[in-house]
Amino acid sequence: MNALTIGRLAETAGINVETIRYYQRINLIVQPEKPALGYRVYPDKTLNRIRFIKRAQLLGFSLEEIAQLLEISDEPCETAAQMGLDKLHLIQTKISDLTKMAAVLDDYTKQCAINADHSHCPLIDTLIDES
Repeated sequence: MNALTIGRLAETAGINVETIRYYQRINLIVQPEKPALGYRVYPDKTLNRIRFIKRAQLLGFSLEEIAQLLEISDEPCETAAQMGLDKLHLIQTKISDLTKMAAVLDDYTKQCAINADHSHCPLIDTLIDES
Protein backbone atom coordinates (compact mmCIF):
# COMPACT_ATOMS: atom_id res chain seq x y z
CA MET A 1 0.00 0.00 0.00
CA ASN A 2 1.32 3.42 -0.98
CA ALA A 3 0.10 5.94 1.63
CA LEU A 4 0.01 9.58 0.59
CA THR A 5 -0.12 12.83 2.54
CA ILE A 6 -2.74 15.34 1.41
CA GLY A 7 -0.13 17.38 -0.48
CA ARG A 8 1.28 14.36 -2.27
CA LEU A 9 -2.24 13.08 -3.01
CA ALA A 10 -3.17 16.44 -4.53
CA GLU A 11 0.00 16.53 -6.62
CA THR A 12 -0.43 12.96 -7.84
CA ALA A 13 -4.10 13.51 -8.68
CA GLY A 14 -3.39 16.84 -10.38
CA ILE A 15 -5.74 18.81 -8.15
CA ASN A 16 -5.50 21.40 -5.39
CA VAL A 17 -5.33 20.48 -1.69
CA GLU A 18 -8.45 22.59 -1.15
CA THR A 19 -10.28 20.42 -3.69
CA ILE A 20 -9.46 17.36 -1.61
CA ARG A 21 -10.74 19.11 1.51
CA TYR A 22 -13.91 20.09 -0.35
CA TYR A 23 -14.46 16.50 -1.51
CA GLN A 24 -14.09 15.44 2.13
CA ARG A 25 -16.65 18.02 3.31
CA ILE A 26 -19.22 16.80 0.78
CA ASN A 27 -18.40 13.15 1.55
CA LEU A 28 -17.02 12.18 -1.85
CA ILE A 29 -13.85 10.95 -0.18
CA VAL A 30 -13.13 9.89 3.39
CA GLN A 31 -10.80 11.90 5.56
CA PRO A 32 -8.44 9.49 7.29
CA GLU A 33 -7.87 9.64 11.03
CA LYS A 34 -5.00 11.85 12.11
CA PRO A 35 -2.37 9.97 14.09
CA ALA A 36 -1.22 11.43 17.41
CA LEU A 37 2.08 12.36 15.81
CA GLY A 38 2.38 13.12 12.14
CA TYR A 39 0.16 13.66 9.14
CA ARG A 40 -2.98 12.02 7.84
CA VAL A 41 -2.18 9.45 5.20
CA TYR A 42 -4.48 8.55 2.33
CA PRO A 43 -4.64 5.05 0.87
CA ASP A 44 -4.33 4.37 -2.87
CA LYS A 45 -8.10 3.85 -3.08
CA THR A 46 -8.54 7.58 -2.35
CA LEU A 47 -6.42 8.43 -5.38
CA ASN A 48 -8.49 6.02 -7.47
CA ARG A 49 -11.69 7.65 -6.24
CA ILE A 50 -10.41 11.13 -7.11
CA ARG A 51 -9.50 9.92 -10.59
CA PHE A 52 -13.03 8.48 -10.93
CA ILE A 53 -14.48 11.85 -9.88
CA LYS A 54 -12.35 13.77 -12.39
CA ARG A 55 -13.19 11.40 -15.26
CA ALA A 56 -16.89 11.61 -14.44
CA GLN A 57 -16.66 15.42 -14.42
CA LEU A 58 -15.07 15.31 -17.87
CA LEU A 59 -18.18 13.43 -19.04
CA GLY A 60 -20.37 16.22 -17.70
CA PHE A 61 -21.51 14.71 -14.42
CA SER A 62 -22.00 17.11 -11.50
CA LEU A 63 -20.52 16.33 -8.10
CA GLU A 64 -24.01 15.44 -6.87
CA GLU A 65 -24.44 12.99 -9.75
CA ILE A 66 -20.98 11.58 -9.09
CA ALA A 67 -21.96 10.96 -5.46
CA GLN A 68 -24.98 9.03 -6.75
CA LEU A 69 -22.78 7.00 -9.10
CA LEU A 70 -20.44 6.17 -6.24
CA GLU A 71 -23.41 5.12 -4.09
CA ILE A 72 -24.70 2.69 -6.69
CA SER A 73 -21.32 1.33 -7.72
CA ASP A 74 -22.09 -2.07 -6.19
CA GLU A 75 -25.61 -2.29 -7.65
CA PRO A 76 -26.66 -3.69 -11.02
CA CYS A 77 -25.66 -1.56 -14.00
CA GLU A 78 -29.18 -0.44 -15.02
CA THR A 79 -29.26 2.60 -12.72
CA ALA A 80 -25.83 3.83 -13.80
CA ALA A 81 -26.71 3.15 -17.44
CA GLN A 82 -29.87 5.25 -17.09
CA MET A 83 -27.86 8.08 -15.55
CA GLY A 84 -25.47 7.81 -18.50
CA LEU A 85 -28.33 7.91 -21.00
CA ASP A 86 -29.85 10.93 -19.25
CA LYS A 87 -26.50 12.73 -19.39
CA LEU A 88 -26.08 11.78 -23.05
CA HIS A 89 -29.52 13.20 -23.89
CA LEU A 90 -28.68 16.43 -22.07
CA ILE A 91 -25.38 16.72 -23.96
CA GLN A 92 -27.08 16.06 -27.30
CA THR A 93 -29.65 18.77 -26.52
CA LYS A 94 -26.87 21.21 -25.63
CA ILE A 95 -25.02 20.37 -28.85
CA SER A 96 -28.18 21.05 -30.85
CA ASP A 97 -28.74 24.36 -29.05
CA LEU A 98 -25.10 25.38 -29.53
CA THR A 99 -25.26 24.50 -33.23
CA LYS A 100 -28.29 26.77 -33.63
CA MET A 101 -26.55 29.54 -31.70
CA ALA A 102 -23.46 29.19 -33.89
CA ALA A 103 -25.56 29.48 -37.06
CA VAL A 104 -27.25 32.64 -35.79
CA LEU A 105 -23.92 34.20 -34.79
CA ASP A 106 -22.46 33.23 -38.15
CA ASP A 107 -25.29 35.07 -39.91
CA TYR A 108 -24.89 38.14 -37.69
CA THR A 109 -21.14 38.36 -38.21
CA LYS A 110 -21.55 37.95 -41.98
CA GLN A 111 -23.93 40.91 -41.91
CA CYS A 112 -21.20 42.89 -40.17
CA ALA A 113 -18.67 41.91 -42.83
CA ILE A 114 -20.82 43.22 -45.67
CA ASN A 115 -22.00 46.33 -43.81
CA ALA A 116 -21.03 49.43 -45.78
CA ASP A 117 -22.56 51.80 -43.23
CA HIS A 118 -19.98 52.05 -40.45
CA SER A 119 -22.23 54.24 -38.30
CA HIS A 120 -23.94 51.18 -36.87
CA CYS A 121 -23.27 47.49 -36.43
CA PRO A 122 -25.84 44.96 -37.70
CA LEU A 123 -24.91 42.52 -34.92
CA ILE A 124 -25.51 45.07 -32.17
CA ASP A 125 -28.63 46.40 -33.90
CA THR A 126 -30.06 42.88 -34.10
CA LEU A 127 -29.34 42.22 -30.43
CA ILE A 128 -30.97 45.50 -29.44
CA ASP A 129 -34.02 44.80 -31.64
CA GLU A 130 -34.48 41.30 -30.21
CA SER A 131 -34.28 42.32 -26.57
